[in-house]
Amino acid sequence: MGRIKPQALLQQSKRKKGPSRISATIVTFYALILVMLVFILFVTYRHWSNRTRLQPESYISVSEDENTSVESKKSDLPGYAVVITSKGSIIVELYKESAPEVVDEFIDLCQKGHFKGMLFHQVIKHYIIQAGHNKGPGATEDWNLLGKKYASMRHEAFMLGTSKGKYFNKGFDLFITTAPIPDLNEKLIVFGRVIKGQDIVQEIEEVDTDEHYQPKLTIGILDVALKQIV
Repeated sequence: MGRIKPQALLQQSKRKKGPSRISATIVTFYALILVMLVFILFVTYRHWSNRTRLQPESYISVSEDENTSVESKKSDLPGYAVVITSKGSIIVELYKESAPEVVDEFIDLCQKGHFKGMLFHQVIKHYIIQAGHNKGPGATEDWNLLGKKYASMRHEAFMLGTSKGKYFNKGFDLFITTAPIPDLNEKLIVFGRVIKGQDIVQEIEEVDTDEHYQPKLTIGILDVALKQIV
């Protein structure tokens, strides 16, 4: 057998090792593809993750803002009225929830000075004291059953209300009950309750009146002050 020359063996060795080598260019190319795939997957994940997380927060934020706005408007309204009479002060808690429209109008009229100088022109013992700008006999008999819109609560003593008939005809008088009077439920809109000054109400109730229940001495409202707290 003939001997193989060393140079021929070296060439054969190079040819055998050649196919097992990987080009640096190929490695770089596949590495770039892998990096791009990872980047695309990461961006996609971040996009959907943020979208899912932000949508509920945005909805809650809007709802909370609306609720906060409504609550803020309610809390801005005065909750109490101080009726300053010639006999003393009567503090009333306003029912902003049960009669909001009536309370709104009452507050507006107070700010315009509507009740300044208003007289108590009807005083009926164990019944009501009534203040208004229109005097004259027969006022209690003139109440009608208008105003089914409001379902008044049962009338206990020391409740503040206005007559439905005058209210719906752009008038606004004031009544304070001095005893439980359930038969007035269809005639009065109750929008407050006396929490202090019941003795002043009773003092007005005890004044002398004529046959038409009109006080013989002038008793009136000097002013009405609105308060957030008392």
